[in-house]
Amino acid sequence: MNKNKTFKLINAIIFDFGGVLINWDPHKLFNKYFANDTQAIDNFLTEINFSSWNLSQDKGYPFAQAVTDLSVQFPQYAHLIHAYDEEWEQSITGIIPETVKIIYKLKATGNHLFGLTNWSAEKFSIVRHNFKVFDLFEDILVSGEVKLIKPDPAIFQLLLKNIHRQPDECLLVDDSPKNIETAQNMGFATHHFTSPARLEMCLHQMDIL
Repeated sequence: MNKNKTFKLINAIIFDFGGVLINWDPHKLFNKYFANDTQAIDNFLTEINFSSWNLSQDKGYPFAQAVTDLSVQFPQYAHLIHAYDEEWEQSITGIIPETVKIIYKLKATGNHLFGLTNWSAEKFSIVRHNFKVFDLFEDILVSGEVKLIKPDPAIFQLLLKNIHRQPDECLLVDDSPKNIETAQNMGFATHHFTSPARLEMCLHQMDIL
């Protein structure tokens, strides 16, 4: 949480999703292809520069085209690259129930909840309908839909415009230090998420819960 700064009454709580509300791990999907050899999976993901490739889909690049591009670059791994697209749901290891409980508490006490997530629009549309907790959010801004991505300040500005708020009216809950830093520099109240218990403590300290 920001130190030594005075905020207006917080009336918008903005949640990141991956690592805060939902767990995502490509290892789970690839385990069966590598006989549960974690190091082999890590080597594969590093070799194909998976993080950078996946980020392009979060920025709105079409998944089918991304799969084709990477398969051409790494034909020996084409079956694995296609598997990630076709079996993507297996990389979602589940909701974080303690965070869900906090979100329900926040909603029950009249707080306004919003989502700001770096996610492929194509893949988020699958997850969106699998978990009812998303129905508690008044608005969700998905990076792949707007082709902007955290920590670019532009996506924060777009969210503020959409929800009609000023930065000092908002609390951002995010597990990425870079995203937290950008939000702090823009004037948001922030909580660097490391566990639901610490989040709940922060919310009590801020008199939000």
